[in-house]
Amino acid sequence: MRIAVVGGGPAGVYFSILAAKAWPKVEIDLFERNRADDTFGFGVVFSDETLDTFEKADRESYRAIADNFAYWDDIEIHFKESLHRIGGNGFCGCARTTLLKLLHDRARALGVKLHFEAEVDPSLATLKGYDLIIAADGANSRIREMHAKHFGTEIDYRPNKFAWMGSTRSFDAFTFFFKETEYGIFIAHCYQYEPGRSTWVMEVQPDTFERAGLAKLSEEESARFLGRIFEDELAGHKLMTNRSMWRNFPRIANKRWVMNNVVLLGDAKATAHFSIGSGTKLAMEDAIALFQSLEKSRLDVSAALHHFETSRREDVEKTQHAADVSLVWFEHVDRFWNMDPRQFAFGLMTRSKAITWDNLEMRAPEFVGQTGEMFAEQTPGADKKHPLPPMFQPFSLREMEIPNRVVVSPMCQYSAKDGVPNDWHLVHLGGRAIGGAGLVFTEMTDVSADARISPGCAGIYTDEQEAAWKRVTDFIHANSASRICLQLGHAGRKGATKLMWEGIDEPLESGAWPIIAPSPLPYYPHSIVPREMTRADMEKVTADYVAAAKRAERAGFDMLEVHCAHGYLLASFISPLTNHRSDEYGGSLENRLRFPLEVFRAVRETWPKHKPMSVRISATDWKDGGITGEDSVEISRAFAREGCDLIDVSTGQTVYDAEPVFGRMFQTPYSDQIRNEAKIATMCVGNITSADQVNTILAAGRADLVALARPHLVDPYFSLRAAAWYGVEKIACPPQYLSGKDQAFRTAMRDRADLAELRRRVKPRSHQRGMRKEAAE
Repeated sequence: MRIAVVGGGPAGVYFSILAAKAWPKVEIDLFERNRADDTFGFGVVFSDETLDTFEKADRESYRAIADNFAYWDDIEIHFKESLHRIGGNGFCGCARTTLLKLLHDRARALGVKLHFEAEVDPSLATLKGYDLIIAADGANSRIREMHAKHFGTEIDYRPNKFAWMGSTRSFDAFTFFFKETEYGIFIAHCYQYEPGRSTWVMEVQPDTFERAGLAKLSEEESARFLGRIFEDELAGHKLMTNRSMWRNFPRIANKRWVMNNVVLLGDAKATAHFSIGSGTKLAMEDAIALFQSLEKSRLDVSAALHHFETSRREDVEKTQHAADVSLVWFEHVDRFWNMDPRQFAFGLMTRSKAITWDNLEMRAPEFVGQTGEMFAEQTPGADKKHPLPPMFQPFSLREMEIPNRVVVSPMCQYSAKDGVPNDWHLVHLGGRAIGGAGLVFTEMTDVSADARISPGCAGIYTDEQEAAWKRVTDFIHANSASRICLQLGHAGRKGATKLMWEGIDEPLESGAWPIIAPSPLPYYPHSIVPREMTRADMEKVTADYVAAAKRAERAGFDMLEVHCAHGYLLASFISPLTNHRSDEYGGSLENRLRFPLEVFRAVRETWPKHKPMSVRISATDWKDGGITGEDSVEISRAFAREGCDLIDVSTGQTVYDAEPVFGRMFQTPYSDQIRNEAKIATMCVGNITSADQVNTILAAGRADLVALARPHLVDPYFSLRAAAWYGVEKIACPPQYLSGKDQAFRTAMRDRADLAELRRRVKPRSHQRGMRKEAAE
């Protein structure tokens, strides 16, 4: 068998090592276009967990490079006049030149033929005699570029500019410097990779880059300029260059990794932003995965490549997603500039979602304690001497105080008859209130019979419905500390559809009612075509909302929300995908907002001044030409000017062919953007499943309230269980359930101790100790 590896970087050479060690008779040729001692950049970073993986894959190469690592456990964050040092991280750095030399030596010793200054025709015509061709020729892969159509290559050049530089200054921690200058904000990501040598990755936003005139400067001029910016931080040392050009990071992904017997590997296949230090890790773990696939298939190339792509893709995409979230934080660092330094540091540490409140509490309890104190200081009515976790801090909207930050998200139950809520709604909403949530939302409650999504939807347009809702609010107020919010809505073009479990958004086959929308566009091609609204229709809908608000006040609700999301009537006005009008209610965002604002204004004037109101929006349509995050900031500001107290931040569901990007807490970045740019309180929702995530979101300043939907469906006592986990005694509990609360607290104390011990046992060992021991041997 013959294998050709194109590219002498970490991915290609590490695969060659593993393959040559396992199959000495296999002929392996590695072709590198540069000279053996050519390399660009300065250092690379690995975690303890990654080093564990490398040690298991090839102990000899691990030991060869172990003594050349600079190890650190801490992260230092220098922001304005503050310094935060956070331990328990376990990282190490190594010179890229050293890493490659040692890997090349190991490969050569195992019989791999290394060909330097060897240019390979990207058509691969010269490699026809090889059974397997590995395209590991980097982010600028000529092989991938020539066959981009087959691989389905997507390259997104991110807006921030960055340059890799070095210095002789030493560090004993991975260090971030944030500097505000007359040009804008400058960021330095710094770490030591060998004695007396450190990497400095310089990063700036595009407007800062332009104002500073960096595009006109040479490498050396840029280094001198940045040396003046970071003069204090360099402490007398100078910046060094090595092809330190300013670049935009290319976020590379490929729909296909395999072409016949050719496979992409490392940066040629997928890149991960340097802010999570995973580029070389991803490349070398790719090499391990490809080797394991060949091993599993007994060198059947076709089977191995299929297995590699199908089994490896999820891990790669997870790493890329974490890197994407991280890079966006740095792209918008000015958004967080006026935060308390403790909150800024916490947000930086948790930016990729890989590190959370609980995780940090285990590794850096003092820092988490400081963050908790900060949150309490910012919360009126909080216990500042003994601060509770953020999720159990109170929050006020106008004169309504919510006892904690956990919210039961609005969830349609499709269980009403003629719009009348019944025992199901009483148990559903009452049970979640008893379970300890600070605020409970009703499902979207329709302002007229023709406003319903389905025949099972609840309404508030008759006396019977109003009385039924009062039964629910009376129960919640009498038996819990929760507040209850009524969400008012109109289905618009998504009305007259089946119950969710019979076919969500599918049109009724019989018994449908007339539906209206800003434009006569059906939701699905086979859906009912709505009638385009006239001014008279708008006046009637507004009157229906006002009448519903009056009923809501009589029914005892604490708060109202106007539903302007998910492609329902008011949302259909806001999105250009669903509003094709040519009058004053269509066209510009200002015009498209006109009718939703008219409705909100009328309801706000009707609703008591001391009671709050919120608006749910879709912060993105997940579709080209639709609402964007930037639009959502302007939408939120417009509602805030009309007296909106809170933006309930959701996304999508505007058009059936949207392309949402799901993941943990996937809508939280939009809440973050709106809260910190529009300067209005927000509630985030969307695949938030744990109390740990709730605390992380709140402490980082990404939302003021956190709503959970599906977790509350299976666990009405989510908040009470979380209180037991964190030892928060001050959570309301009905006297009938106090014995259960006591048991939950005792059990949680034991479970928390057991989990801490388990995490301690499975934590990757420190390779600092391992290196020292092996050096002594």
